[in-house]
Amino acid sequence: MKSLDELLDESESGWLLLQDWISKATNNVEILAVNQLEARKVLHKLQVSTKSLLGTVAYYTGGILFEDGWLRLLGSGSSRLPRNLTSWNEIDSNGKSSRLSSSLLIADDAVGGFFALNSGAFEGNLGDVFYFAPDTLEWESLDMQFSDFVNWACVGDIKRFYETFRWNGWKEEIQKMNGNKGVLIYPYIWAEGEPVSNRSRSIVPIEELWNLNWINREKLGIK
Repeated sequence: MKSLDELLDESESGWLLLQDWISKATNNVEILAVNQLEARKVLHKLQVSTKSLLGTVAYYTGGILFEDGWLRLLGSGSSRLPRNLTSWNEIDSNGKSSRLSSSLLIADDAVGGFFALNSGAFEGNLGDVFYFAPDTLEWESLDMQFSDFVNWACVGDIKRFYETFRWNGWKEEIQKMNGNKGVLIYPYIWAEGEPVSNRSRSIVPIEELWNLNWINREKLGIK
């Protein structure tokens, strides 16, 4: 394993790039304060350099919230986002994820959509971001890598991406949650029926949404 010093880029080029993107963001963005001790642990366990944008997010942020917390990009953890890149992925001493093998979960949204970097888990380009869509229960390639994804979260059309998932007053509900929570919509988003605005909603742990996705995939015979 590389030492922490070997993983740190003294020029802080990745951090400067990220700050520049956020300063030009057209979407609502909030960088969560970093706990330096935790950041050092996360970066070392991930074994990625801060020359990369992934390493930058892990080391310099407690996570990043987009669109009032609708989209949560994982970093090294914060009281507002009490998960980090290594804990959520359940990274073991060999650097492997036991939550979703051959991938790295990097972000999720308030309604149970999850974003993962492909390391062989999915058919497609290695390093691409895949999205677990709660309306199809399928992993879909976004045809972008981590840096492209972060840039999209800053300036992309998030409203259009989520237009069928949102309801009147969603912002006020989301702002009350921390990043360990999500909104369980029932009937489920993937089920045919009324618009999301007319379905019941309850705030649950994000872990519950993760588990429900896999249970529902099995019930529907999705591999």
